[in-house]
Amino acid sequence: MSKSTKKAADQAEREKVHKRYSNRREPDVIYPARKQVDFYDADVHQRVAVYVRVSTDNLGQETSYELQKNYYEEFVLKHPNWSLVKIYADKGISGTSTKHRIALNQMLTDSRAGKIDLIITKSVSRLARNTVDCITMVRNLAELRNPVGVFFESECIFSLNEDTSMPLSFLASIAENESRIRSRSMEVSLAQRLNGGLPLTPKLLGYSHDTDGKLVINPDEAPTVKLIFYMYLSGYSSAYIAKTLEELGKTTFLGNTKWTSNTVIQILRNERHCGDVLTRKTWTPDVISHKSKKNRGERQQSLYRGEHEAIVSRDDYIAVQHMINNAKYGGKSILPELRVIESGILKGFVTISPKWAGFKAADYLQASMSVYTDDTYYGQPAEGDATFEVAAGDFDLRGFEVTNASLFDANKRPYVLFQSKQIKFSTDCVRQFGKDNKVELLIHPGLRKLAVRRASKDSRQCVQWSRPDDGKYYVKEIPCSAFGETLFELLGWETAYKFKAYGSLLESDGDSLFLFDLSEPAIFIQSYLMTGTDAPGSGNSGLSPLSVSGKRIRAVPKKLADRFGSDFYSHRLTASSLELQSEDAWKLWLEGQLFETSEKLHVTKFDEMQRFINEQLSASKQLEGAACNA
Repeated sequence: MSKSTKKAADQAEREKVHKRYSNRREPDVIYPARKQVDFYDADVHQRVAVYVRVSTDNLGQETSYELQKNYYEEFVLKHPNWSLVKIYADKGISGTSTKHRIALNQMLTDSRAGKIDLIITKSVSRLARNTVDCITMVRNLAELRNPVGVFFESECIFSLNEDTSMPLSFLASIAENESRIRSRSMEVSLAQRLNGGLPLTPKLLGYSHDTDGKLVINPDEAPTVKLIFYMYLSGYSSAYIAKTLEELGKTTFLGNTKWTSNTVIQILRNERHCGDVLTRKTWTPDVISHKSKKNRGERQQSLYRGEHEAIVSRDDYIAVQHMINNAKYGGKSILPELRVIESGILKGFVTISPKWAGFKAADYLQASMSVYTDDTYYGQPAEGDATFEVAAGDFDLRGFEVTNASLFDANKRPYVLFQSKQIKFSTDCVRQFGKDNKVELLIHPGLRKLAVRRASKDSRQCVQWSRPDDGKYYVKEIPCSAFGETLFELLGWETAYKFKAYGSLLESDGDSLFLFDLSEPAIFIQSYLMTGTDAPGSGNSGLSPLSVSGKRIRAVPKKLADRFGSDFYSHRLTASSLELQSEDAWKLWLEGQLFETSEKLHVTKFDEMQRFINEQLSASKQLEGAACNA
């Protein structure tokens, strides 16, 4: 289309528009719009609601509430066409969230039900200190079939006016920012209080407050707390304890008789019951969302020991924490312990249970070392330090090395697979023991050996390593989430890798024992981990790749990649302490002796706990009987 043609077409279109609007027809009937309600219209009847919020429920704020209540009652009376529906008040509630503001939510419900025409509140910050919440509430009220307006008295803003959107958003943002500033100020104030040695001690079951705000034992509630601790230490589950407390009619912190397992655990987890106070166990990242998180180092914590009188001993409290932690891994009602073999073929070996948490790698090392009296620890010289004499007629094997099994596939040999959360033995292992599918695991941190021996069903350390099916026994993975991390730390292993250690079956006079070498295992690494400068073979990982098996890459420590194996005579000397022992030194079934860690606990004696439990149960039954007779 040429310019002249387009110009003519545009001109014709303009003439059509001009003709259309110059010949405008007047309507036959006009229906006038309903008058828009304005806050200042005194002749319009309006049902008025007043919203009041005070941020705390102390006496001073109660006075503030009463003054506001009286003020707004008079304020509504000054308008003849207004009728007061209700004064909705939230006390002791923060304005940064609407979740727990019962009165506010009820007012919004009544508005949606058509019971309210106008809402009056003192200021934007009273309605909400959250910009999104404030704007959303105002818009939702305006979009109702019968729109509800909000009048903010201090700012003189009526939400149904068309020009209020921008100033209302601005003021809501200011209110939110003020809330954040106030939160930071409170954070500083709390830090100063804690640094000044003044920890917060809120009310809890078993305690009351004295005139100085300190916790003092409540003689009526304290026996309930002690009963909970003693029952748990005696082996009762938290669910059973909750059921017992309900049957006894014991009241919770909130004053009701409804108990749950979580309620019991919360009491057992509270260090204040042993007289201590740990500050800042939780913190709130965002003052607007008000979602608290467990403090995992984000905020400084302080522990005050002996801050007030204890209901239970600190050792009882610590023992309970161990039991709760172990319960997560199936070790219910078991107080963990370390036992070390003092003599025989398993001298220095420490019994372990994959269900037990709470012990550190150093604890296992100390337990193993405790049975040795010489300075060398387990009596073995370091490789290269020993001297050897070759008998006449014997081959001199100095310079020869014993092949390390991790360099080759040897699936016919007994082996064990380690992952951070499970242990799995080979089929040859479990079938060698046959129907004896309960075993004990023992570790020697110095020799880096793992031993497996048969165990009785009632052994506290026993684990099931096989399952029967149609007369045969198949491998069963042993979960070890509780112990796995400690084991890997003890051996210096990377938790992202999989480790395969080979062993052998030792037999003597009908007894048998599996012994696995953990010093130089085969290492299997997921192929996706083979990137970057820390990948095996990069020069920084200390590993050398050997082969690829499926999605895993097989590797060995670099020290093995540069040589064939270990020195023959050093290997024989190390082995002689185990494999070459005489039958007299065998002592396979020797029970381990209890090793006291640095955390030596003096838990209340079992008889004493049982006596207290029985007394409490008897006393409750007597009270129940007296009540029935009355």
